[in-house]
Amino acid sequence: MKHFVLKTLVNAVAIWVAAWLVKGITLSGSSWGKQALTVIAVALIFGVVNWLIKPLVKFFSFPLFILTLGLITFVINALMLWLTSFASDRLKLDFHVNGFLPALFGSLIISLVAWGLHLALGDERD
Repeated sequence: MKHFVLKTLVNAVAIWVAAWLVKGITLSGSSWGKQALTVIAVALIFGVVNWLIKPLVKFFSFPLFILTLGLITFVINALMLWLTSFASDRLKLDFHVNGFLPALFGSLIISLVAWGLHLALGDERD
């Protein structure tokens, strides 16, 4: 449970950084508290999307992994972020990704920030 909470918080920080840096990703809210709750909810949705849908997409796109030497991973990550935006819109959260290129840049930033935070914080399962 502790690992789940830590991973969700790391993803929330990474999503917030991506929304701050990428012009096509918006995370609006009238106050810091509302924005913090929104980004935590988006991080939970992002975790569920990556847990349920991403393995299926990776399985069915395995030939593309071979052809592109794994570079299709960036596209899949962008699609997962875009799907998170779609689900957030349906749940009336103030998070939106305006197109594929912002999703691609946002997913790269989220991956880098999450990787850096996991290195800094450590992982008890190592």
